[in-house]
Amino acid sequence: MLRRTMITSALVATAAICVGPAWAQSVKLPDTLTMTAYDTGTSGFNIAVAVGKVLKEQYKSDLRVLPAGNDVARLAPLKNGRAQASAMGIGGYFASEGLFEFAVAGWGPQPLRLMLSAASCNGITLNVAKDTGVKEFKDLKGKRIGIVVGSPALNQNAYAILAFGGLTKNDVKLVEFSSFGAMWKGMINNEIDAAIASTITGTVKELETSPRGVVMPQTRASDKAGWARLQKVGPYFYPHKVTCGAGGLSNSNSLELPTYPYPIFMAYAAEKADLIYSITKAMIDGYAQYKDAAPGADGLDVKLQILSWVLPYHEGAVKALKEAGVWTAEAQKHNDMLIKRQDVLGKAWAEFNKASPPADKAAFTAAWMAVRKAALEKAGMDPVL
Repeated sequence: MLRRTMITSALVATAAICVGPAWAQSVKLPDTLTMTAYDTGTSGFNIAVAVGKVLKEQYKSDLRVLPAGNDVARLAPLKNGRAQASAMGIGGYFASEGLFEFAVAGWGPQPLRLMLSAASCNGITLNVAKDTGVKEFKDLKGKRIGIVVGSPALNQNAYAILAFGGLTKNDVKLVEFSSFGAMWKGMINNEIDAAIASTITGTVKELETSPRGVVMPQTRASDKAGWARLQKVGPYFYPHKVTCGAGGLSNSNSLELPTYPYPIFMAYAAEKADLIYSITKAMIDGYAQYKDAAPGADGLDVKLQILSWVLPYHEGAVKALKEAGVWTAEAQKHNDMLIKRQDVLGKAWAEFNKASPPADKAAFTAAWMAVRKAALEKAGMDPVL
């Protein structure tokens, strides 16, 4: 009897080893997945790679991370069915709203949905070369500011932070670059004086250790007027006590800077719910394996998710969040409202394109923005931008 018990116990243990942890059973991933992200070396790219390592080790699913220099390039593979998800920046919000580079023929408002986003100890700000002598954002008047062609997220972020200092893009010299990486090479090479980035991005550390050095002017939460100006241009930003990144930032050496979740893992609403559920659940359950693998990855903790923000969650992600015990009735109500907002924008876009819009690009965008504003206001919603 004792021998039979020992054999049975051994068989159970062997089976457990073979099949892996119980939570792995509900995750079903294809052999290969494709995800887009910011350029190599960015925190978003590094975090996506760290997640991919867990997917490979735990689920035998190879994640290809495609770096892309701007928001349009990051979303195009998803739109064309060549990628399933993206580790986006706030450009996903602009795409969802049909703004800036997405207020053009062939794009318009995109039905994007959240999976998870990283809200960590970092900030997202205009990093300034120390050799400029700039102490506050108002001191950037007349300075060279980097912007990226086809990347409304990066550019609008820069304009929002300039607004904190009482400046507009007309008060500075804008210098265009083809990608985020090219812009930061320009910072190192003294072609510009300030550029947007997360404090934990490798290129910011590179600037800090270069002869130019780096400084991060603060956006103190107590400056209500400054924050009102900032959020009028970038409504997705919020004040944050930043404790990680270049400049020796830590719990004992913090700065008050703006931030929003980054990277923002998202997919199109039409992506299969089972697939998005599996990716999201794998990220939630595998958190301990990747949270220390890249700066900022710890911000993907399921308990840190901002459930009532500016983008709706995918139904597959909602299922995973419910299972994790964090989804609430309030979050569901907010999510339903955001999906309704996307529906209003989608219908307005379809009707706009049926009405023979102007062929000229600038006229097309202007006409769409008027239609967008009218449609949202008719539905009792704030156009915001």
